[in-house]
Amino acid sequence: MTFSGVLQLVIYMAVLLLLVKPLGSYMAHVYEGTSGVNRVFRPLERGIYRLLGTREDLQMNWKTYALAFMLFNFIGLLVVYGLQRVQASLPLNPAGMGPVSMESSFNTAVSFATNTNWQGYGGEYTMSYLTQMLGLTVQNFVSAASGMAVLVALIRGLRGRTAQTIGSFWVDLTRSVLYILLPLAALVAIILVSQGTVQTFDTYTTAQVVDATALTNADGSAVITQTLAVGPAASQIAIKQLGTNGGGFFNVNSAHPFENPTPLSNFVELLSILLIPAALCYTFGKMVGDPRQGWAVLAVMVIIFVVLLAGVYLAEQAGNPQFSAKVDQVTTEFNPGGNMEGKEARFGIAPSTLWAAATTAASNGSVNSMHDSYMPLGGLVPMWLMQLGEVIFGGVGSGLYGMLMFAIVAVFIAGLMVGRTPEYLGKKIEAYEMKMASLVILIPCAVVLIGTATAVVSEGGLATIYNPKPAAHGFSEVLYAFSSAGNNNGSAFAGLGANTPFYNTALGLAMWFARYWLAIPTLAIAGSLAAKKVVPASEGTLPTHTGLFMAMLIGVVIIVGALTFIPALALGPIIEHILLIGG
Repeated sequence: MTFSGVLQLVIYMAVLLLLVKPLGSYMAHVYEGTSGVNRVFRPLERGIYRLLGTREDLQMNWKTYALAFMLFNFIGLLVVYGLQRVQASLPLNPAGMGPVSMESSFNTAVSFATNTNWQGYGGEYTMSYLTQMLGLTVQNFVSAASGMAVLVALIRGLRGRTAQTIGSFWVDLTRSVLYILLPLAALVAIILVSQGTVQTFDTYTTAQVVDATALTNADGSAVITQTLAVGPAASQIAIKQLGTNGGGFFNVNSAHPFENPTPLSNFVELLSILLIPAALCYTFGKMVGDPRQGWAVLAVMVIIFVVLLAGVYLAEQAGNPQFSAKVDQVTTEFNPGGNMEGKEARFGIAPSTLWAAATTAASNGSVNSMHDSYMPLGGLVPMWLMQLGEVIFGGVGSGLYGMLMFAIVAVFIAGLMVGRTPEYLGKKIEAYEMKMASLVILIPCAVVLIGTATAVVSEGGLATIYNPKPAAHGFSEVLYAFSSAGNNNGSAFAGLGANTPFYNTALGLAMWFARYWLAIPTLAIAGSLAAKKVVPASEGTLPTHTGLFMAMLIGVVIIVGALTFIPALALGPIIEHILLIGG
């Protein structure tokens, strides 16, 4: 580690944690309808409800809530699919982009509807401006808001007292977009534009190359010009980070200088990734009437995140042991040291590894360095952060409700230890809640492992592994891809040709199951808990805001991840690390 590197990481975490309480408190007031902003924009909010054909005071049971959630997301999926297929005939297509293939359109539509934003295509040479804005950017808002709505419904279930309803999906969706995501996205977009992130409807431009190259055109003439892709990027980048979406306007994502031009833009984008997931922990505590509960969950997230962040940073700063005899990897004033392959020289190792950890912890998926170029153990950490279920911060809303499922399992285990029915926030956790929580925890694991196994024994899965040697690395690329899709992350190891019929279909199905087969059991738990009475705390009640419970929760999260994925990781990054040491 270096002093400057550690200082950057400390400053980032300090700023993030300082913003948790004010933003978390504001979001709690928004969902309660008691914020001053709610009162100012009440006419606009009511106008949206009239447009949707609903009312602010309309309450839903969990089944109706789930139906509205699914129906809205399915309509969004169809719109994104259709836009891609007919974009060649629509306006705002200055580069003349043709229709996207059926398999890629399906994959992308599912990806953006599920808040995964996995991309098997390059944005600047595949999508028109209209598709990027009306299709992808809009989904960045509403898919994120859908996850936040499910979380709020679960919170109402936890605090409800013999209630039959958990709120209105349309109200929670509207307030998430109107009062939280839109204002924050506008602020971040303005900052990014001030730093040089492009935001224009102009057509792509041509520039003269600075130095002559050895490259030639198809006719044999020397390459003397370069086409520069531009477009309305800043508006999409802002919400892709804030909504833990991650889909890049450009193919190389936030490593692109038009998408992430300066150290300040890099810091703001990084901060945006974890900001809302972290602040929602305080929102949870405030809405259930006990902020200590939110702080306890946040502390668990921070502890696991910091430990794993240190792991990936140390792995990359140590460098490649096979280079030591020929390459100076020692950090000096003029040498960054470590493994700089795949990293932007303008950012260096510390911000790159921080981004790698944050984006995979938060179900974001954007990158500012190429994870395929990381050392084996450096690549293992982002992969495992996803495999933990995207509950270490996780997606906006979905990360916290995933962590609360682990909390339910933790109190159930504690109840078995003392021989009494477990309780969480005064609600008895019984067989039904445990079955639903088990589905939320185990379905992503099954999706990842079954998908990976299918890919590495099928012709279509093996055909586009472009780094087959060592075989362990090729396996890691496939495992990473399904870990990303099966946990709604969206980042990629690269080196894997994913824009094929096999991977577009397989990963699309993985993203679909990983989103909706988790959200629906969560809503079922919300409905079940809302109908229960609050049980007064007694001497046998396990406090869920103490260090003891936090330790239990950390243990449950780590043990589930370790028991499920260590065998697969042993076939990939772990054996690759052993091979690397052995030369």
